[in-house]
Amino acid sequence: MIPRYTRPAMGKIWEPENKFAIWKEIEILACEAQAELGQCGITKEDAAWIRDHADFKVERIDEIESVTNHDVIAFLTCMAEYIDAEVSEGDEKPSRWVHYGMTSSDLGDTALSYQITQAIDIILEDVKALGETCKRRAFEFEDTLCVGRTHGIHAEPMTFGMKFGSWAWALKRAQGRLLQAREVAAAGAISGAVGTYSSIDPFVEQYVCEKMGLAADPLSTQVLARDRHAQVLAALAVTASTLESIALQVRLMQESDVIEAEEPFKKGQKGSSAMPHKRNPITAERVCGLARVVKANAQVGFDNVALWFERDISHSGAERVVLADSFTALDYMFSKMQWMLDGLQLYPERMIHNINRTRGLIYSSKVLLALVDTGITREDAYVIVQRNAMAVWDDIQNALDGPTYRERLEADPEANLSKEKLDEIFDPWAFLGHKDEVFRKLKELEF
Repeated sequence: MIPRYTRPAMGKIWEPENKFAIWKEIEILACEAQAELGQCGITKEDAAWIRDHADFKVERIDEIESVTNHDVIAFLTCMAEYIDAEVSEGDEKPSRWVHYGMTSSDLGDTALSYQITQAIDIILEDVKALGETCKRRAFEFEDTLCVGRTHGIHAEPMTFGMKFGSWAWALKRAQGRLLQAREVAAAGAISGAVGTYSSIDPFVEQYVCEKMGLAADPLSTQVLARDRHAQVLAALAVTASTLESIALQVRLMQESDVIEAEEPFKKGQKGSSAMPHKRNPITAERVCGLARVVKANAQVGFDNVALWFERDISHSGAERVVLADSFTALDYMFSKMQWMLDGLQLYPERMIHNINRTRGLIYSSKVLLALVDTGITREDAYVIVQRNAMAVWDDIQNALDGPTYRERLEADPEANLSKEKLDEIFDPWAFLGHKDEVFRKLKELEF
């Protein structure tokens, strides 16, 4: 992921320095496990020496790999140079015990699992922070009336706090998916060339995985099965879709014809090089755009599941790109959404104005039920309600002054409803009698 969209903590996880540091720790732990096991010649003193002297330089690894064309061998060669540097000439080299009985994927896959858990932990912190912001702002606007829209058309009254509340619940579901994905991804394998432990005892795998906070894969081949990584990428993609959905709502609400909410516009910010009046929802649009990257990367994860026999490396280059990019992009998206929703500008007076723009049409469902209560059939009531509604729509669409929906009903002899009943119907709060139940449930939501 390009630096523009990379936050420092997430970026460091995917830098070579962190990867090789994890590799080093896995190799040291494997040596300590072998010494504990006592089945080969390594002693606890050898293992202690290796821990004290093991090191690497990324530049040196790159230099060696330019010759070997093998990253693990380059790493092991570099680390051996440090381990053996102070060993007297003629003495046995402690580095010979490093990677004993292991294959490259034992190291690489186990380390990748650890990197994934590091990265998911950052995303989980992001989810928690944004979820709590949405919950807080939901209660801030619990009683702020606005119009609900279906298909982009005015439907019935609601409160703006419900929008924030629905976003909070969506983020709670994202949290659950990510936690499940973390559990699936937190697996290591040190089982040899095809998973048979042909040259290494399962004790080493168990020892290393426990120390790394991972579960030992119960039956790996040469690699961990890539359905684990596919599930991670899928969870990231669904989470990105959730952020995209929220950002899209902000974009829609910031339209000039709606303008009920607006992302922050900083002092000194410029909206357009040609049109100085513009206040564009560029952050929300950026989030929507990056969501496409994260969603597309999930497909690569699915394609990586199918490998030849016990493994091939068709997955390798692809996952090095998509895992780092998806985590990095999503972390960045969360930072932008946190800034946007925490500072989202709301315009309650504009919301009331918009409620009234359709001249009372949003109360049609209550009119329908009230007419049914008078004893006529639902079909007959629907005809009366729709006939008057379409007349109001015609005025609105042609920018004509004309009677409101209530006034048309009052003039319709078939709409036999009293003034008191119409007063009751044409009250936006009549739709929100059970609002408190929605917010009672939201109050119990915890991240």
